[in-house]
Amino acid sequence: MAISLSSITTEAQTRAPRIVLLGVEKIGKSSFACGSTVENGHVVSYGANAPVVISVKGEEGTDAFPVAKFPVAKTFEDVLDEVAAIYREDHPYKTVVIDSASALEPVIWDKLCRDTGAPSIEKVGGGFGKGYIEAVNLWRKLLVGLDALREKKNMASIIIGHVKVKSVNNPDTDLYDAYQFDINDRASNLLYRWADLILFANVKVAVKKSDDGVGEKARAIDITNGQRFLYTQKRPSHPGGGRGIYGALPYELPFDWTSFMAAVRSLTTNK
Repeated sequence: MAISLSSITTEAQTRAPRIVLLGVEKIGKSSFACGSTVENGHVVSYGANAPVVISVKGEEGTDAFPVAKFPVAKTFEDVLDEVAAIYREDHPYKTVVIDSASALEPVIWDKLCRDTGAPSIEKVGGGFGKGYIEAVNLWRKLLVGLDALREKKNMASIIIGHVKVKSVNNPDTDLYDAYQFDINDRASNLLYRWADLILFANVKVAVKKSDDGVGEKARAIDITNGQRFLYTQKRPSHPGGGRGIYGALPYELPFDWTSFMAAVRSLTTNK
C-alpha cells in the first residue's frame, strides 16, 4: 500500500479496548468479563459485551454462564486455533475472553518443554532463565492474534488473571505488601504494556484489632456487606491504569460490565 501525507489524521479514535482484568479469588472476574449486569447485588444477565470465551484447562469459571464458549483448550496450539477461528469465520461476537493468563502460563511452559525436550521450564535452553524469555515469545504470538481480531473485527479482548501478595522493595519507602499478577514478571510486563486498561477487583475491608489476653490480634472485616468493586487506577496496594480515555475513568466503580461501560460512555459523550 502506498503511503502519502494524505493518510495522516488528527482525529481522536476510541478503539475496542485490550483489557487485563486482575482480582482476588472468587471475586467474579469471569462474570464481569462475560458482560454481567447486576441488580441489588445479584447478577441478572450475561452477555452485554457479546463475549466468546477461550477457557484454558484448569479454569471452569464460565461453565455455568449462558455465553458462547469453546471447548476447554488443553494446549497452547488449541488457544491459537480458537483465536484463528474467531478471526477466520463470521460471527456476532464483540469480545474475546481468555480465562485465564494464570492457567495459560503452565500450558505455554508445557509447549516449550515438548518442543525442546526439556524436563521443566527451568531447563529450557540450558537454563539461566532462558525458558521464561522463550515463553514471552509465545505470549507475544497470542497478543498478535488478539490484535488481529481488533484490527479486522473491532473486537475487544479481556485477559483474566489471578493475583498473589508479594513484598515490594520500593527505594522510596519501607518494604510493603501488594497484590501482583501471579505469572512470571517477564510475561506480566508484556501484558501490562499491551493492555489499554488494567483493572483490579476486590472487596473493601477494615482491620479490627482486639486483645484476647495473650496479645493483640488483627482481623479483616468486610465493611460493605459483600459488595465488590472495580479499580481502574494503580495504587501501592494493587495494579491498575489505562491509556487514552481509559486513563480518565473514576478510580472506583461497581464491579459489573454495564456500570463499567456506562462510565466509559460518559467519557466519550462528554468530550
